[in-house]
Amino acid sequence: MTRSPQAVHLVDSAPDVGAVLGPDSVTWHQFGDWRGMLMGLWSGSMQNMHPKLGTAVWEHSDFFGERWERLMRSLYPIFGVVFDQPHPTGREVRDYHREIKGTMPDGSRYHALDPDVFYWAHATFFYGAIRCAEVFGPPMTEAQKRHMFDESRVWYSMYGVSMRPCPETWEDFLAYWDHMCRNVLIDHPAVRTVLDISELPPPPYLRGLPRPVWRVLARPLQWGFLWLTTGLYDPPVREMMGLTWSDRDEKAFRVVGRGVHLVMSLVPRRYRLHPRARDAWDRVSGRVPADAPLVETPERNLPPESVRGRSTHYCPVHAERRADLPWQ
Repeated sequence: MTRSPQAVHLVDSAPDVGAVLGPDSVTWHQFGDWRGMLMGLWSGSMQNMHPKLGTAVWEHSDFFGERWERLMRSLYPIFGVVFDQPHPTGREVRDYHREIKGTMPDGSRYHALDPDVFYWAHATFFYGAIRCAEVFGPPMTEAQKRHMFDESRVWYSMYGVSMRPCPETWEDFLAYWDHMCRNVLIDHPAVRTVLDISELPPPPYLRGLPRPVWRVLARPLQWGFLWLTTGLYDPPVREMMGLTWSDRDEKAFRVVGRGVHLVMSLVPRRYRLHPRARDAWDRVSGRVPADAPLVETPERNLPPESVRGRSTHYCPVHAERRADLPWQ
């Protein structure tokens, strides 16, 4: 049974992660790749299928008013939890959620830091990396998946929240995931809104693109991303959402996945990484000083000035070094 918000337990002591999350870890090699952007609708919709998380997003988040900006800037602390060692990014992410609470339609209470809710969000990040590798490469062995699950427990501990809902083994996690997909997740307006990108304005890095041109481009993007996301869903989720998927779709989906893997394998590894992940590798390689300021999101991704002081926003005060790719 989910604990009440009043029972949320925070832990401020930093876990010992240096020997587990670092350049020798599976997580560092599988997380932070640009292929993860193809998982965007999957991640957002899977998170919002949790009844309490979906309600929290629907009632509290500015996500639907500035979706591109929020996505682009959120990637920095999300990746930073893994790559910013020993920076306390995990507890910073946790604290963005302290004030997100309210009442469910049935009268029960929800809180973003309810351990069951918070762990579900983490599970989508961890398992999303595995699903991304399964479909878009690079492929993972069963041993790597097990190892990455063990690392994901340390990764989760870095948020400083209760470890109670965290499965003990890879097999336990797979059973947990299947249970969530079959028995807990629900369709929700927040899910359908995430899946609909047809009416979004151009992303920040394409603000100069005329709106009529963007609207023409958005239609095939909407179809393509919804199709990819449908293929990424577990069958029980597709059924719950009323989405169809044929054998022909599955074959085409696998062909697209192999194509993405082939194209990305031609890109130098350093540039296959999000700036925050690339920054971490640059530190351990000596390309930049280990004590250099963290790479932060460009100013164009920041929230509106009227809400930048709110504790629910990642909003870096300054950034001496910027990402060196235009779309971030």
